[in-house]
Amino acid sequence: MPSDKETRKKVTTSEMKISVEPHKCVASGMCVLVEDSVFDQDETTGTVRLLVDTDPPPDVRENVREAARVCPALAISISADALSA
Repeated sequence: MPSDKETRKKVTTSEMKISVEPHKCVASGMCVLVEDSVFDQDETTGTVRLLVDTDPPPDVRENVREAARVCPALAISISADALSA
């Protein structure tokens, strides 16, 4: 019979970190169209601004990745930090 130590598993999750570079942004609004709960546009300049920069809800993470992929200026970066529980 395996011991508790052998049957315990290390649980790893990742925290999504979103970064934007407003100076690169061309104000196309694609990010907002893809996920408006995370991205917004500045009312004056039209450039991207973040509503959430760390750990968005799991149900919108794929949309956040898609927003970064479709950004014509490549102004959105995403990284994930592994966390041990």
